[in-house]
Amino acid sequence: MAVSMDLVKKLRELSGAGFSDCKQALEEAGGDVDKAYTILREKGIAKASKRAGRATGQGVVEAYLHSPSPDFPPQVGVLIEVNCETDFVAKGPDFRKLAKELALQVAALEPRWVTREDVPDEVLVKEREVFEAKALQDGKPEQVVPRIVEGQVEDFLKHNCLMEQDYFREPGRTVQELVAESISKLQENITVRRFARFNIRES
Repeated sequence: MAVSMDLVKKLRELSGAGFSDCKQALEEAGGDVDKAYTILREKGIAKASKRAGRATGQGVVEAYLHSPSPDFPPQVGVLIEVNCETDFVAKGPDFRKLAKELALQVAALEPRWVTREDVPDEVLVKEREVFEAKALQDGKPEQVVPRIVEGQVEDFLKHNCLMEQDYFREPGRTVQELVAESISKLQENITVRRFARFNIRES
């Protein structure tokens, strides 16, 4: 079907994607902007996976300080290193905005690691032991305990690994998806290398 320029413009503003990509997505979605946006997001994630192996030697260290009120000194601080392929992208506003959003995410949702691959084996072993003991204590049948434990381990990883957390502005959309969309938009591989979170109330 033919789509109007107004719809294409609206989708471009919403997604940041190119004219031809927006037009094609709208045609696939029968003129439905929301469906077209979903199509673009799915394609963006697919494109991002193709760039995953490319070296990221540039980037930015972003900082965020959080104060409980305007007249109170900062109580929480975050430093996060986000990498890309070129200094051109690293200096751009879209990449800097992504880095700031990731710093806010770390401040708000307190992840402990970037990805599940970063979680030490001994931590997972300990968590499994705790979950298993709790399931048995609750009287769960032994044959279902492994499945219960696996589900709880998955939940633990999704809560504690930055890339698997729900994006704080859009629950139901992961940080991984947020980064993937930026990869598609900026046409470069983007990786989160490391972060540190400080809270003066934590011992």
